[in-house]
Amino acid sequence: MSGLRWLEEQTGGGVQQREFMLTRGDRNVPGVLLTPEHRSAGKPLVLFGHGASGDRHQSPIPYVARKLVTESGFSALAIDGPVHGRRKIGDGARGAFAVEWRRDGCVDDMLGDWRAALDAVQQLHDVGSGPVGYWGLSMGTIFGAPLVAAEPRIRVAVLGLMGVTGPTEFYRQRICDAAASIACPVLFLMQLHDELFTREQYLDLFDRMASEDKRIHANPGLHPEVPVEELDYSAEFLTRYLAGEGKTRRKVGFTVSQ
Repeated sequence: MSGLRWLEEQTGGGVQQREFMLTRGDRNVPGVLLTPEHRSAGKPLVLFGHGASGDRHQSPIPYVARKLVTESGFSALAIDGPVHGRRKIGDGARGAFAVEWRRDGCVDDMLGDWRAALDAVQQLHDVGSGPVGYWGLSMGTIFGAPLVAAEPRIRVAVLGLMGVTGPTEFYRQRICDAAASIACPVLFLMQLHDELFTREQYLDLFDRMASEDKRIHANPGLHPEVPVEELDYSAEFLTRYLAGEGKTRRKVGFTVSQ
């Protein structure tokens, strides 16, 4: 396929993992695709966005991705963020990202990378054009919220570890506008003792999301201390909606005795 070059492949534990490099104009987009060893096209695909200082394999992406592949028969796609992983610049961490985040076009370039990668893998005979979900925390929400807002193929999203903030007024407005355009079901994860984002910033972002089917899960702990049970729930949440089993939640009315 034009622009897509396979680099490495390994199979084990019921998962086929393929590393690739996608060329999009003057940008090289490194990524990894995980699929069941034996599958047919048309099953759901989940996109994974990693956090700053990480890459396409940053924990807990492999845990959640492999869970979806082995237990639900889904595919999983993760790409390196700008200045991270195989396109590392400087420290390839928060220092380099702080500079990149201020660059004009940073978000649009990353959205273009995601859409090009999604287009490419959906053309593969063992992936196809089935339902698409998104999972991304921290930097995975910095880019993921605008992606979920802009990409109609995404039907459900797990976001979080992020609030209304940013290095420039332009980005802060961008994330607010994105949240106001997110209408798909959303699970939003929050850490109550996050050292990077305040509770007010978290809630501001969550409140701005337009989805009528959204829920926030808040847990004690610092930014990276998301409980494993929340990771398991996020996989179940994505599976339920991408399998067409998501339903509007019923509200129970309470009767107060006089």
